[in-house]
Amino acid sequence: MSSISKNKEELISSIENSYENLFADYMGVPKELSREIGVEGNVKNTEISVSDTISYLIGWGNLVLKWHELRVNNFEVDFPEKGYSWNELGRLAQHFHASYKDWSYKELLTEFQFTIQKILKLIDSLSNDELYGHSWYKSYTLGRMIQFNTSSPMKNIRAKVRRFKKQNNIK
Repeated sequence: MSSISKNKEELISSIENSYENLFADYMGVPKELSREIGVEGNVKNTEISVSDTISYLIGWGNLVLKWHELRVNNFEVDFPEKGYSWNELGRLAQHFHASYKDWSYKELLTEFQFTIQKILKLIDSLSNDELYGHSWYKSYTLGRMIQFNTSSPMKNIRAKVRRFKKQNNIK
């Protein structure tokens, strides 16, 4: 299967597989190490914690849901988020980290699971044409925008979390 989903079924499969693999890695990280700095960050030459990676994924997942909700209700969407431009994604990532800094590792994992379930429910409620039949943002379809902000970063983050686990001798 191509890494770029071309239809609803591939999108669901991509998200489910990326989520399951990453979640298994998260479950292997002891909560005592979940806030330890040592994972490559989204801003060049920075390091973050495993918990920060979850915050990042929750933040983007919730933005996807927000974008769709706004569009469905005929409201303007300020991409990527109000107060941020596309060239400030590092600052937006730091905002996500700060938003969830006081959450426990267990709470973050539960919220991540819930966020992915909401995204999958949204996808399930849409037709293939609604997801891939027309441009939704600039030249991108809604399906592609969802993938950009779910399975794609999950795969990227999984590699970083696995490096962190290896460096800390976590099986």
